[in-house]
Amino acid sequence: MQLKRLFIVGPMGVGKTTVGKLLAGELGLRFFDSDREIERRTGTNISWIFDVEGEKGFRDREEQVLEDLTNEDNVLIATGGGSVLRERNRENLKIRGLVIYLNADLTLLVKRTKDETKRPLLKGKNAKKVLEKILQERGSLYKEVSDIEISVAEKSSKNTVAKIMETLQKEVGFGKS
Repeated sequence: MQLKRLFIVGPMGVGKTTVGKLLAGELGLRFFDSDREIERRTGTNISWIFDVEGEKGFRDREEQVLEDLTNEDNVLIATGGGSVLRERNRENLKIRGLVIYLNADLTLLVKRTKDETKRPLLKGKNAKKVLEKILQERGSLYKEVSDIEISVAEKSSKNTVAKIMETLQKEVGFGKS
C-alpha cells in the first residue's frame, strides 16, 4: 500500500511538527506545517495575523492553505491545532488522506507550552485553562476526523514515530508486501 497523503491533527504542544518531520522522513513524504505555510505565503507570523485580522482572518487563511495542501500528493501535513474547527477542513482531511490524531493529557500539554511566546491563543492567558477549554471543544473533532489515534505521553518523538509506523503496518497494512 502506498500512502500518498498523511495528515496529523491534535492540540498545540502535542508535537505535530516534530513528529511530522521525522515521520515524513521515514515515509519519504514531503513535509508541510500548515502554520509555517501560512507564514510563508503571507510573509508574516501567525501572531501578527491574529493581531491584525483576528482569529477569523487567520482561520480563513488556514482553510485556503489546507484546501491547497490536502490536494498535493506524497505529503505529510502537520495541521494547526484549530484546523478541525471548520467543517470544510474536517471534510478535506477525512476524504483526502489518512489522519493521525496525536493526543496528550493536559499536564503534558501545559508543560510543553509553558514558555511559549508565539502561540496567540495562549498570549497573556492562563495556559492550563486555555488548553483545558481547547481539549473540551476540539477533542471530539480530532476523533471525528482521525483514522488512527496515538497517545504521546512522555515518549520521545522517535518513540512516537515508531509507534505510528507500527500502527500503520497493523491497521492499514502499510509496509507489508
